[in-house]
Amino acid sequence: MSDEQGPTQVTAYLQDLQQRLTAKLSACDGADFFLQPWQSELGSGKGMILEQGQVFERAAISYSHVAAARLPDAATQKRPELAGVPYEAMGVSLIVHPQNPFVPTIHLNVRMFSTRSEKPIWWFGGGMDLTPAYGFVEDCKHFHACCQAALAPHGKELYAKFKARCDEYFYLKHRQHNRGIGGIFFDDYDVGGFAAAFAVVRAVGDSFAKAYLPLVEKRRNTEYGAKHRGHLLHRRSRYVEFNLIQDRGTMFGLQSGGNADAILVSMPPLASWDLRGSQRDKRDDEILETEYLQPRNWLHQTDNS
Repeated sequence: MSDEQGPTQVTAYLQDLQQRLTAKLSACDGADFFLQPWQSELGSGKGMILEQGQVFERAAISYSHVAAARLPDAATQKRPELAGVPYEAMGVSLIVHPQNPFVPTIHLNVRMFSTRSEKPIWWFGGGMDLTPAYGFVEDCKHFHACCQAALAPHGKELYAKFKARCDEYFYLKHRQHNRGIGGIFFDDYDVGGFAAAFAVVRAVGDSFAKAYLPLVEKRRNTEYGAKHRGHLLHRRSRYVEFNLIQDRGTMFGLQSGGNADAILVSMPPLASWDLRGSQRDKRDDEILETEYLQPRNWLHQTDNS
């Protein structure tokens, strides 16, 4: 990879991916996204935001490209030798918080880092994970099957490896359960050289629509009441806790001096810490946490409806 060719190819792909995902989610909802650009001394970014749509309470697809003189600590946990070196980073991050409690929340991120040191070093990261408020085995199987199919051409071992990493990463230590039903997650990835590693990133980004949109269509018209909505808002509180306490992406963005609104757009517009359980059915929590928020081999489960 030449110093210019790699980042140029990646930025072109990421910008195209943002456009394609925006179009697909807009068509699914029937509402338009609005543009929220930002610029700082670090670089620039473009957020595409949908608020209070028919299907999505919030959907955000953000592209960013930044560079600075010092790589933040959040980006060097596994590469301490790179702490403090100049860097360049680019990525697309997507979050969808649906209106209907039976439609799952989803998160997608693909990114590239490169250092501007004497010997340039680059690596990729990313993944996607599903966070339902109400679990359905068939939905979990579909999502994980799409993740496996996306990675299979690039290595039969990748799905199992990235799934295990996802289960490990999205674990709420203070709640002792996972954020959702997992998916795939990888970081510091440079296996096989630039072309091979970049192909893995594209496979993940390009698999989003097939993995998620069928679930939206299946659940979007499910009837729900106040207790279902209360349960959704309560589960969103766990999402907020993870993003603010544990998420490396959030920490990297804030530590690097990035645009706060662009970083925190991943938060749900509404969430609730319903400690008494008066706004929800506590049994929904018990079912979700015991049957869905523990790591499982979702590819080999018995379907439910």
